[in-house]
Amino acid sequence: MAACALLPLVDPASWIVEAAILLAVQSGVGAAARRVPLARPLTITAQAVTGLVLLTLDFARRQALAGLIPGPEAFRRFAELLRQGGDDIARYAIPAPLESDGIRLMLVGGVLVIGLLVDTLAVTFRSAAPAGLPLLALYSVAAGLSDGGADWLWFLVAAAGYLMLLLTEGRERLSQWGRVFGGAPRPPGGDRGGPAVPVRTGRRIGALALGVALVVPLALPAMDGGLLDGTGTGVGSGTGGGGTISAVNPLVSLRDSLNVDEDRQVLSVKTDSDALSDLYLRIVSLDDFDGSTWKPSKRRITAVPEGTFPTPAGLGPDVERVRTETTISAADWYAQDWLPMPYPPSGVRVDGNWRYEPVGMTLVGDHGQNTRGLTYEVRSLEVRPTADQLASAPQPPASLMREYTKLPDSLPSVVTRTAREVTEGASNAYEQAVALQEYFAVTGGFEYDTQVQVGSGSQAIARFLKDKQGFCVHFSFAMAAMARSLGIPARVAVGFAPGSPQADGSVAVGLRDAHAWPELYFEGVGWTRFEPTPTRGSVPSYTVQNTPGNAVPDPALPSRNTTSEPSAAPSVGESCSAQQKKLEACPSESAAAVPVTGGGGPTWYAVLAWSLGGLAVLVLPLAPMLWRMRIRSVRLGAHGRGEADAAPHVLAVWEELTDTAWDFGIPPQESQTPRRAADRIVRLGRLDAAAATSVHRVADAVEQVLYAPRPRPVAGLTEDAHRVSTGLRGTVSRRTALRARFVPRSAVRAVWGVSARWAALRRRIAAVRPTLRKA
Repeated sequence: MAACALLPLVDPASWIVEAAILLAVQSGVGAAARRVPLARPLTITAQAVTGLVLLTLDFARRQALAGLIPGPEAFRRFAELLRQGGDDIARYAIPAPLESDGIRLMLVGGVLVIGLLVDTLAVTFRSAAPAGLPLLALYSVAAGLSDGGADWLWFLVAAAGYLMLLLTEGRERLSQWGRVFGGAPRPPGGDRGGPAVPVRTGRRIGALALGVALVVPLALPAMDGGLLDGTGTGVGSGTGGGGTISAVNPLVSLRDSLNVDEDRQVLSVKTDSDALSDLYLRIVSLDDFDGSTWKPSKRRITAVPEGTFPTPAGLGPDVERVRTETTISAADWYAQDWLPMPYPPSGVRVDGNWRYEPVGMTLVGDHGQNTRGLTYEVRSLEVRPTADQLASAPQPPASLMREYTKLPDSLPSVVTRTAREVTEGASNAYEQAVALQEYFAVTGGFEYDTQVQVGSGSQAIARFLKDKQGFCVHFSFAMAAMARSLGIPARVAVGFAPGSPQADGSVAVGLRDAHAWPELYFEGVGWTRFEPTPTRGSVPSYTVQNTPGNAVPDPALPSRNTTSEPSAAPSVGESCSAQQKKLEACPSESAAAVPVTGGGGPTWYAVLAWSLGGLAVLVLPLAPMLWRMRIRSVRLGAHGRGEADAAPHVLAVWEELTDTAWDFGIPPQESQTPRRAADRIVRLGRLDAAAATSVHRVADAVEQVLYAPRPRPVAGLTEDAHRVSTGLRGTVSRRTALRARFVPRSAVRAVWGVSARWAALRRRIAAVRPTLRKA
């Protein structure tokens, strides 16, 4: 119930069903262990192991032994998911998408851990009041992260659960004493003089717990950024005229899905542009580089401008531009929070709740708005600068330089050194940018490979420069970082490369067209696209080397050829043609930049089936031992103190003693009297004097209850049975002792019992059958 406070943080909320099922299994194991009963440490261990196995089945099945037993690979998988979840928390705004396995592991795993703590305190150790502390921690974390809209509702739910826990414990304790007492008698005059001490104590505990739950969230420090945004931040805060946004990083899941088996169509595009090879659809820009990865900055968002958007930053009047109109239709299954558009947009006609981020000139959905099944129109500019305009661009503004050339101190020196070596001899920023693009796409010996992991840490770019294998993320990240090291403002754009032209004049954009590319800033032109990734997209015409005497590049040339000689390296001379894409002959790009719904891990019923199967694998080999422990607990447990209870108690202890001897290799002989049976157990078991005396005391008690006119209760028989068991264990080999514990011979009585019940059921059916026939 306290976990319900986490529901507003993630969308959809189906994770709580999964968590409830796993928690029920974990709690059921605890209940079974206490019923056996197992010692408290063993009960807690059994529950913890069960929770770990369930999480392994759900999140690290491929890395586990037999898909069940976690090993080093499984724990590394958990560590990677937790690290990914931490990154996602910093990047996503509330509510975060459930497609992130890292966030899902944090939620489900956190609920299991809190559930284990509560079950241990409230049930195993029978102390419900302290169990409110982990519940309070769970609620406080949720309250500190949510926007406060319905915190009171979740608080009431959590408080109701805690009070039910206290009430249950109170009733259970009072039931051990008999009837509930009514408190002290009234003093003269009818004044009660206040509630009884237990009642006052309960009220104090409840008031203290509820007061702390109300005060702690208010005292928590404010947290900013991504999922940690509080009131007044996040997507759609305010009334449309303000608020901030911490953008979703579409590259978060790139490391987990480098390829797709089926290139499903994401978007259908119709445009009046004649330059389809340059029709990149941009989703968001990543401009914050922390040394490990690129991510979006926290930006101010506003209402979508009516009419024409403002002129893009840095675009001067002398640069040629062509106005185009594009109609985009998204697939019914494609739910993207950001609106894919050609850059730079100059106007948008779209239905739904959308907000505008002015710096990146992007649109983001408000209050759950996404692109699912959406059709919208975008007016945009095709900016066509010349090489001379880019080469003669003046110095950018100082504020822009500071923001977009920042590099962390952790960046390896090899990145800056390589950038200087590659651009040696370049006389301006444009020539440096072209040299970097050519280095990655042509002369550097890099290979396009979608099987390479994204990598993390400050050494990721250095490893890429050394191994020279990667896909668009590696190329765009590395070029943007190297450009910044040279003093060129740079960022990374994420979206879709040009799709495949269709017979009806439209362009089909599929999952494999997902792409990332660097954008460099030139004053007078603005943010300008470059393409360092081999075989992907198209090389911009303004980066193609000019022929002598011609300063204007030929736009018909989408890219330059590397050499006329055959090469084993991937071709980088031309963009992938439509025919090649239809035949799937192009190297495929991951769709990780496109959050795909419906792939957030195994379904709950699969997890439940695997969980039950795993528990069966664990429990079945231990079933004889568990059954034997349960029977021993029943036979030697507390019995009534009256004369009527004497016979059942003594006979149960005797049956337990003879079965214990059977487990240690002394089978019972039903024809012998209790006294002769006791002599036989002492002789074959080689018992010492104390254990032998205990055997005879139990045998004498059996004869007394069987033949005395009025059987009398006999004290200490349970201790006698335990003393005999200890004595037998001390006289046998280690192998026999282990067999008596894990494969007890007397467990065959369970089979006999089932067989007897089945025979009785068949006799009842046979007796009833003639009556049914007559009817």
